[in-house]
Amino acid sequence: MRARRLGDVHVSAIGLGAMPLSVEGRPDEDAAVATIHAALDAGVTLIDTADSYHWHADETGHNESLVARALTRYGGDTASVLVATKGGRGRPGDGSWTVTGTPEHLKNACDASRRRLGVDTLGLYQLHKPDPQVPWAESVGALAELLDAGKIRAAGISNVDADQIREAHAVLGGRLASVQNRFSPEVRDSAPELRLCEELGVAFLPWSPLGGISRSVLEGPAADDRRRAHGVYEPFHEIARDHGVSPQRVCLAWLLALSPAVIPIPGARRTASIRDSAAAADLVLSAEEIARLTSATPFDERRVTR
Repeated sequence: MRARRLGDVHVSAIGLGAMPLSVEGRPDEDAAVATIHAALDAGVTLIDTADSYHWHADETGHNESLVARALTRYGGDTASVLVATKGGRGRPGDGSWTVTGTPEHLKNACDASRRRLGVDTLGLYQLHKPDPQVPWAESVGALAELLDAGKIRAAGISNVDADQIREAHAVLGGRLASVQNRFSPEVRDSAPELRLCEELGVAFLPWSPLGGISRSVLEGPAADDRRRAHGVYEPFHEIARDHGVSPQRVCLAWLLALSPAVIPIPGARRTASIRDSAAAADLVLSAEEIARLTSATPFDERRVTR
């Protein structure tokens, strides 16, 4: 697995988004652990989680605890694995999401995440989403205090715009390690944020990076109309056929080709899915293929946050 820089460490070019293993539609624990182990076997050394990745109201931290158990049960070396978690969001259990970005909440959430993950210092702690009720500098300031206290090794932010990135970079004294925004063939509105991260030397972690790649968009009675109206997905399938690989693998290889700052974190519920995703690090696309995929018209440029 090729590596890319995230803060002061190097991680696998493809990470694992662990959220699907704990939310609605999640697999049983054995299957979930097997998926994490398959990622590790494939060379993945970045696992993304959050305290709010759970289903029911009374199971905050479900995904963090699951990741911790999977790492403990893994038979190989996990010393190089970076577990990135997040704080600042909640799930009441009715399918909705809340946001709480007060410094007190973030500090308490960080301590709880450290306990669940069984570590003194979190490898990467990310502010999950800006809280419109709390000044941004105050929320980010809590990350700075956690860095200074040695409770987190690196700080990141998520679901942010360019101005928020610049402010966070300043508040953290240049110690901003990562930005996690939605970016995929389906939603590309974070292109300016990606370029800013590249300029600042900050890792850019696309969440839901495979958005729009399902074969279903090319099938069914409306498929022809969608192809004519939006040319975004079909090239991924055509290039995948040329290489004899999945469209999902082509998508991740395309994201990696966009910038050395990009580290996609595709979600997975099955071992086969993460194995296929991890293999994208070895897929080399031609300049012509990259240009064709990049120029395809996006379906939806609205900012979507999780």
